Amino acid sequence: MPNPPNRSHPPPIAELLEAGPLALFLDFDGTLVEIADSPDTIVVPEGLAARLGALSNRLDGRLALVSGRGIADVESHCGTLAIAVAGSHGAARRLAGSRDSGLLEPLPAAVVAEIEEFALAKSVAFERKPHGAALHSRGAPEHEEDCLAFMVALAGQYGLVAKRGKMVVELVQPGAEKGAAVDAFMALDPFAGATPVFIGDDITDDDGFAACLRLGGFGIAVGERDSALARYSLADPAAVQDWLHL
Repeated sequence: MPNPPNRSHPPPIAELLEAGPLALFLDFDGTLVEIADSPDTIVVPEGLAARLGALSNRLDGRLALVSGRGIADVESHCGTLAIAVAGSHGAARRLAGSRDSGLLEPLPAAVVAEIEEFALAKSVAFERKPHGAALHSRGAPEHEEDCLAFMVALAGQYGLVAKRGKMVVELVQPGAEKGAAVDAFMALDPFAGATPVFIGDDITDDDGFAACLRLGGFGIAVGERDSALARYSLADPAAVQDWLHL
């Protein structure tokens, strides 16, 4: 798979580190693992959690996984992570070695019930998260726009935010976005003062790219989707793992 138009391969990490400390923020689905037909059928590379821990050690702890999944969901697939993690688009996060901190309220039960009812009516996949709920239309692509319209309307009704991704749309509380997670980590040791780099493949990762740009860093887009906010690109999760020396 070629790099997106007008985006080159990033320099080697060793070269970037020569300029000073580097902080890496990694998306999960579509970035470290290939996207699957459903969230539960992903195939995680063997030993990924341990290899991420080793990478964090090489970066003196300046590595964070920033996922739309809940933290427990990520760890159910790859095992306990000994690195900083933000889940549910930043609605929950923790530093390495600390406990999870839920920062936002879960969705109202009435909202979750409406989304699940819509999913049943349209035969699309429903996913409940600790701080959100999503509709996946990968198995019923003819309903992708219906899902988006429904979730946008529901978000407006309840004062929530609709986040669109690859064949998925999710409702979250205001403030649940990956850029906020980057900002929060970068304000703390050991991340403070480093050059932030966000690697992601989906629309929601643009928030992380934007935060890194604002803080003097940059973004790396993964896959075919181009982003005006990304400076570089990598072709797929295998290319990401290769660049990270995982």
